[in-house]
Amino acid sequence: MRNFRNAALASLLALASASDVVELSKDTFTDFVNTNDLVLAEFFAPWCGHCKALAPEYEEAATQLKEKNIKLAKVDCTAQTELCQSFGVEGYPTLKVFRGEDSPSPYTGQRKADAIVSYMTKQSMPAVSTLAKDTIEEFKTADKVVLVAFFDKDDKASNETFTSVANGLRDEYLFGAINDATVAKAEGVKQPAIVLYKSFDEGKDVFSEKFDKEAIEQFTKTAATPLVGEVGPETYAGYINAGIPLAYIFAETADEREELAKELKSVAEKHKGAINFATIDAKTFGQHGANLNLEVGKWPAFAIQDTTKNQKFPFDQDKKITKKAIGSYVDDFLAGKVEPSIKSEPIPEKQEGPVTVIVAHSYEAEVINNDKDVLVEFYAPWCGHCKALAPKYEELGALFSKNPEFAEKVTVAKVDATANDVPDEIQGFPTIKLFPAGKKDSPIDYSGSRTVEDLAKFIAENGSHKINAYEAEEAAADESDIPSQAPAATEKVKEAIIDEEDIEGHDEL
Repeated sequence: MRNFRNAALASLLALASASDVVELSKDTFTDFVNTNDLVLAEFFAPWCGHCKALAPEYEEAATQLKEKNIKLAKVDCTAQTELCQSFGVEGYPTLKVFRGEDSPSPYTGQRKADAIVSYMTKQSMPAVSTLAKDTIEEFKTADKVVLVAFFDKDDKASNETFTSVANGLRDEYLFGAINDATVAKAEGVKQPAIVLYKSFDEGKDVFSEKFDKEAIEQFTKTAATPLVGEVGPETYAGYINAGIPLAYIFAETADEREELAKELKSVAEKHKGAINFATIDAKTFGQHGANLNLEVGKWPAFAIQDTTKNQKFPFDQDKKITKKAIGSYVDDFLAGKVEPSIKSEPIPEKQEGPVTVIVAHSYEAEVINNDKDVLVEFYAPWCGHCKALAPKYEELGALFSKNPEFAEKVTVAKVDATANDVPDEIQGFPTIKLFPAGKKDSPIDYSGSRTVEDLAKFIAENGSHKINAYEAEEAAADESDIPSQAPAATEKVKEAIIDEEDIEGHDEL
């Protein structure tokens, strides 16, 4: 038995030592990131559930990227507190891309092995790879989506525009360029042109208009999105940030989702670039249907979300999902003939505490249509972090509400984002945003520590009225701490400070 245990232990130690993820400390970190051209570092805590879920994906990615000499490292923040603090780590896991120790950039990809490999591969390459006749074929299949520009070597304007687009989107797509006219002809395009190659739908899309940065970016986002894709943890953010409405097709089985995708493909093709279509697993993500004001459990179902205004347009669940019915519904939606569904709690008859309670039907009045700086917490009743924040948030609200002058210019508010439709897409709780007076269309997200002092400072620095209620409270407290005898003593001193001739001969002042 002892031999068996020893063998098992040796096996585990061998596995541990075989890890392609390098664990760093404050003594080894600087040297490691400065001697490797590209490093992805994970700042983690051993007890963190999200870190545990990431671990096998991170290991697999490290092994795959080893061949490309891209290093993956990790730092245990419970043991290397000072090192983690120096890079502003406030949550776990935090992933950062290093090209040397200075100015790391945040990793913005998904936490899956293939996504990490794809993201870091793009980071390792120049924004635009120079291609030739014998390398273009391999490049076309290097990722799910790649863009190749075909232009003459003397066409500096097209080159600069394409490079500018590539620099902005390099985290998402691979970019290449070739100036061989015979290759362009073989690909069926005339210089200058861009071909987006993809591993789905029709396989490629061609951009042959004038090289304009915004036009190319819009073409890329549209062409890189499947006609009927799938909503999941890895794709959700991309759909929400696409800037166009998203049509959800809810179904419980893969076969049913595939069948509905085929049924609605022609509708998606007709409105490509105006609205995205995607299936979603109703068994796994059915609760998201409630966020779209659908009846959970009544599947299949269809709904459209205006991702810019966060408005919901659920299709009648008593009607069958067909190409004709959905086609007509989408036409009406795009023509502005469909009214959004609004979920709202009743407007409070009276505000009881220092934090203003907002509901969907009072959102415009309380947040947008006024001249106040309005700080809004979007919360969920079940959220533990929201519960922990609650007493501090109440204290913050009191700093402003008890001062009539401050209360006229600043509102501290909260809204249950699970029970009320709000214009902003909320992807985590609590989410805190400041809507400055005169700039309501440009709310500012809060990402600092959740202390009363820091929240008040955030309002003062980013609000239009520049009021710091916390500092005002501290100043008032300091004044009240002055002993009551002080004024009398001051008067005594004043009486004493008279002409020197008057002082002479007196034993005391």
